Amino acid sequence: MNLDDIKAFQELDSQNMIAEIDGLPDQLNQAWEFGKSLSLPKWENISRVLIAGMGGSAIGADLLAAYISPLCSVPVVVHRDYNLPAWAKGEATLVIASSHSGNTEETLSAFESAVENGCSLLAISTGGKLAAAAEDAAAGAALGLFEHQGQPRAAVGFSFGLLLATFYHLGLIPDPEAELKDAVAAMKSQQTDLMDDILTMENPAKRLAGQCYGRWVTVMGAGILAPVARRWKGQISELAKAWGQFEFLPEANHNTSAGVINPEEILLKNMVLFLRAKSYHPRNELRANLTKEIFMLEGLGTDFFNAKGDTPLAQLWTTLHFGDYFAYYLAMAYGVDPTPVAAIEGLKERMKDNS
Repeated sequence: MNLDDIKAFQELDSQNMIAEIDGLPDQLNQAWEFGKSLSLPKWENISRVLIAGMGGSAIGADLLAAYISPLCSVPVVVHRDYNLPAWAKGEATLVIASSHSGNTEETLSAFESAVENGCSLLAISTGGKLAAAAEDAAAGAALGLFEHQGQPRAAVGFSFGLLLATFYHLGLIPDPEAELKDAVAAMKSQQTDLMDDILTMENPAKRLAGQCYGRWVTVMGAGILAPVARRWKGQISELAKAWGQFEFLPEANHNTSAGVINPEEILLKNMVLFLRAKSYHPRNELRANLTKEIFMLEGLGTDFFNAKGDTPLAQLWTTLHFGDYFAYYLAMAYGVDPTPVAAIEGLKERMKDNS
């Protein structure tokens, strides 16, 4: 498809996913402001936090954990599974169950385990079974109920912003407002070159989609951008219906770097995208540069994306936002509607049939 054919975009994009992407900076800001207004218990002596979620709801937790790692006084674990680990017991453990629909079965299972284990509890959702369970007085849970009609992956601003406000409310991190407002401004500044009416020759997200068309895309990130690499992979799969993978540095240098020999015919169709940020540890920046050079010499396609912004939070969100635009244009290039995910919904229905 011609990536400058806006009329074709509108015909293919049946549920206006591009509007969700365009509106992400405002959504992030809205989520933070809404999160500050939530009435939450004055939990005391919280010594650990577990955030249970899947897919688009879990990625917000990944982003939060990466951002607050150097700031937070307690460990934070993202849990993508049923039940809870054995250590998650008692009021000193805060379990945050995050499910956009409120009907994610793995997250509901974790919520139920948290009730049984006497944990402090917060549910974040638009409704569904999770909201109903949280409103049950016997659960003793707080509820952060927000409004969003689209896909969970398009609500990443909410899944991050409400968590960020919660951690600030608990006194676990310093006030992040100035940095968050700066991140929103950096996103809006960057997106002037990324929107769908900007021609390909002037639009770096469209050009990257063109580079990656017909290729197996691998996204590598480190530090603050490690969960963003995961987000890019998820958007490639859900929007463009294309296979992709993510890798973390420095871990990839201890295994994946050896896997550049076989099978040659597939590797030559690979495109490895290295995310870089000013906030990287200097050794990880060096690793990204050297790894790209090694892969390039082995014949793999490679490219860099350099995060915009002066703060870690701005670098995280500008990179994520660019990735959303890139995945959207890759979907347009493949001629697929970026919103429906029939394979995912079909599997959920089969799971229900076998429950």
